[in-house]
Amino acid sequence: MKPMKSCARALALAGLLTLGLSAPRAQTATSLDYIVAVVNSEPITFQDVERQVRLTQGQFTQQGQVSPATAEVRAAVLEQLINDKAQLQLARELGIRIDAATLDRAEQTLLVQSGMDLDQYLQKLAKEGVSYALFREQLRDQLLLGRLHEREVDSAIKVSDVDVDSVIQELKAGNTDPYAQEINLAQILLSVPEKASADAVASVYRKAQELQQRARSGEDFSQLVQEYSAGDRKNGGEIGLRRGDRLPPVFVEAAVGLQVGGVSEVVRTASGFHVLKLLERKMPDRLVQTTVQTRARHILLRNSPQWPTPEAVSRLSRVREQILSGTTDFASMARLISQDATAEQGGDLGWASAGAFVPEFEDAMNRLKTEGEISPPLVSRFGVHLIQLVDRRRVELSPQQVRESVRAQLRKSRYVAAYAAWARDVRARAFVELREAPQ
Repeated sequence: MKPMKSCARALALAGLLTLGLSAPRAQTATSLDYIVAVVNSEPITFQDVERQVRLTQGQFTQQGQVSPATAEVRAAVLEQLINDKAQLQLARELGIRIDAATLDRAEQTLLVQSGMDLDQYLQKLAKEGVSYALFREQLRDQLLLGRLHEREVDSAIKVSDVDVDSVIQELKAGNTDPYAQEINLAQILLSVPEKASADAVASVYRKAQELQQRARSGEDFSQLVQEYSAGDRKNGGEIGLRRGDRLPPVFVEAAVGLQVGGVSEVVRTASGFHVLKLLERKMPDRLVQTTVQTRARHILLRNSPQWPTPEAVSRLSRVREQILSGTTDFASMARLISQDATAEQGGDLGWASAGAFVPEFEDAMNRLKTEGEISPPLVSRFGVHLIQLVDRRRVELSPQQVRESVRAQLRKSRYVAAYAAWARDVRARAFVELREAPQ
């Protein structure tokens, strides 16, 4: 078991190492610094390794994990630095470049995500022993590696139609998506007045719990519906056989794990408290997949001499404060200042499925949880955005969308193995000399 455990720890370390930027190179040699490895004539110094060791151990601490022994971290760090250096050399040989505008956008994205301005971020870097020039160099290296991986790894992953068909058949045989199943529920609804006091709400909840226990004890559910339910009492409160994506999500989640005839926990909705009984469950006869679609608005200020990225971020920060204070609304500001084609529609982007937007935009949009919530300014390749969440819904994928979803999942599942094989090949083709510490 020890080799497997060591491998797992090494993978965990590698994952942590990719969270931060590569360790900066030592600017000057000191009596404590020396070369520990040479990769195709480019050196890695002791200080390079030690700085990244400290960063990695700090990441373990921030995540509430116990760091492995320093020697184990140091070995993983050195191997990662060797791999990174070999890959960066390959990127340069292939002519991959990161221009200044791309680097500036990436820098602004980091600043926005950190919640700091540039001066604050520089102070943080200084505490870690990183100069601004080295920070920019590290950031450029990470962008280079990202483009290299897209070119050399992503493009090499092939997924055939036969692969997709095989997975679809497996998924169809074991489809457990509750939103794809058809379920028939009966309900007892105890309504709660709109302006009910906390005591009144608690009283209704206790009554719902009592009815739940009576139903679970074997009392006739239809009779309890007739006596107590504020909902439709026809057919014993039966809602009818419906697919999960056409029922309130809280109902679907409450029915997960119930056997036919089972009674759910008490469910709270805007209407009141519900006690649900599962009457029937039907598995789909074809592969049904659902996805969450998001409807959002955005305001875009494009990069220009009039609106350099820092000024655009500052401007949209003020706009966000105005909207949150109620002095204006999002749609009005979008019509007034947005430099996107959606401005006339108040920035409305319509319903969009996963993958419709560039990753940096989609990640920020997906972090919004409540209707009307507004993101901080976001820097993308198109400029600076504010995003407002309008609504979310769950919809069924078309057969073609199901195939594309399966294909994407297969590509994602094959990426780790493809990257590992490619990285080993790059490492094997590099000349690597490991050196001992000077006596």
